[in-house]
Order: sequence, then structure tokens, then C-alpha cells
Amino acid sequence: MIFGKYHFYCRLLHDAMLPPYKGSTFRGVFGRALKKVVCALKQKECKDCLLKEKCVYALAFETSIALPLADGARISSPPHPYVIEPPLNFETNFKKESVFDFHLLLFGNANNSLPYFIYAFDQMGKIGIGKKIAGRRARFELEQVKTGGHIIYNNNDRKITIDDPPEILTLSDPENYPDESVRLQIILETPLRLKFENHLKADLPFHVFIRAILRRISSLCICYGQGEPDLDYRGLVKKAKDVKTGKSELEWFDWRRYSFRQDQSMLMGGMTGSALYEGKIAEFMPLIDFCQKVHIGKQTSFGLGKFNARLE
Repeated sequence: MIFGKYHFYCRLLHDAMLPPYKGSTFRGVFGRALKKVVCALKQKECKDCLLKEKCVYALAFETSIALPLADGARISSPPHPYVIEPPLNFETNFKKESVFDFHLLLFGNANNSLPYFIYAFDQMGKIGIGKKIAGRRARFELEQVKTGGHIIYNNNDRKITIDDPPEILTLSDPENYPDESVRLQIILETPLRLKFENHLKADLPFHVFIRAILRRISSLCICYGQGEPDLDYRGLVKKAKDVKTGKSELEWFDWRRYSFRQDQSMLMGGMTGSALYEGKIAEFMPLIDFCQKVHIGKQTSFGLGKFNARLE
């Protein structure tokens, strides 16, 4: 699967008041900016638009309309082709001239639309973010975008120059990992929303973690890669049940986000903290390494479900 990771650097032009978790705020304003940038038939809903299967906005925000699944697909709906990784801090008050950064992850052919995404974030700065202060939201300036350590856009010449193609993300070989029983620590860097047996809770047995990983890999590869990966799904879940959970320091984190599309405040939440597992992990490590880059669970486009895995 083609995988691009782009690092955006911005500078605030006004004082700003942002929520502790900033992913939903960034994603909401980004959606408004992207539609403003690319929508050709502004009076129509995406589902009725003749251009929906060729539109960058529809692909990003109305993915199930722009990317219909074939009959018999293993997944119920296609995942969004991007993730916004917001700043990982809980600061809420920012002064004018403060700098902040975030990452944009793009999957598959969405990488070909990178100029639209960059321009949308540029326009997002003109719309403003956060709560209104003195009657207006904080505006910012997109100063620079990098990928692979190279500058591909700066605000001085406003040109996009990409010399190297994006990474191709594949599953590595399990033989690269120790086959004996080891300990694996999972650290949740952003809240993780998972439903198991139709419940959201702060509990993460290893087999539930692996189920979420398998769903994520399957859905991304079907929609943006080379198709359904050749994996023994049932066998992997069965083996995952043999991996024991050690020390768990997971808890539930709740916050509210405002949805412009639904015009209402919504309570969100997810697991935070860490969990320790012990057992034969080698067969699962290629799956875990893949998903460390692409997030897992619900609302990944907000940046939720980012985790770090450490073998001990």
C-alpha cells in the first residue's frame, strides 16, 4: 500500500484557545476548507453529485459514496484515506506567534492529491481554529511541509516539490522477530476507541487488540492497497487468546467535540494508558508494526488509535 507521511509546520497569527485533544478540531475545519477548495457543484449533496467518484473531498469525507465496495467485501464500509495526527500535548491556551505542527498520513492514490490537501490546510489557517476570542477564531499560517526530512512546500515560494515517491507499506517477515515467549508493552499515544461485543470499555485483551489490527489492515489493503491480504484471520485470533495480559494501566478518557455537519456537541472517548502482554508474539509483530503507522480503532481520521509497541 502506498503510504505518505507529511509533516506540517504552522504559526499562529492570533491568540488561540484549543481543546486538550485537538484532532477533532483540526479535522472539522479541514473538512470545511477542503470542500471550499475542491467542490465544483456547491449546491449538491455528495450523494447526488455526478463528480463524487472523482472528487477529493468526497473521497476524504464521504468515502463510502466515493469508493463503493464490491459485493462480498469483508468490510462493512471503506476507511477514510487519511489520518490527521495532531500535536500530542494537552495545552489549551496559545499566544500569537506560537508554532505548532502535526502530521498528515495519506493512503493509496490519495497521495496523488497531496497539493489539494496542502492548499486546504493553507485555507484552513484563514478560516481559523479553536474557540472565538474577541469575536474571531485564531488564524494561522502554514509555513512549511516536509516528508522524509525534505522540505516539499514553503510559504515563501508556495511551490510543491516532491523528489522521492511515497513509502510502500507492507507486512514484514515474522522470522525477523524472536520466536520465544517475550513481553510486549503497548502504549496508547492517543485515545483508542474499540468496540468488542458491541461495548466500548477500557479493557484490551490481546485478542481484542489483534482483532482491531486485522480489521484495519484488511480494510486499508482492500481499499487502498493490492487487495485482501493472505492472512489466517481465525487462526491468528485463536493464537492471540493464548497471549496473557500482564500489568494493565488503561483508563477511559472522555472529551466533547462539536460536529459542524451534525450541528451538535458530541461526547467522545477512548482508552488511554498502557498494557503489557506476555507470550509468543513473533507472528503478530508484522501486523503490529504495520498498524503503528496507520492507527487502529474508530475515528482514526481524527488521529485516534495511535500506539507504540515495545518488545521487552
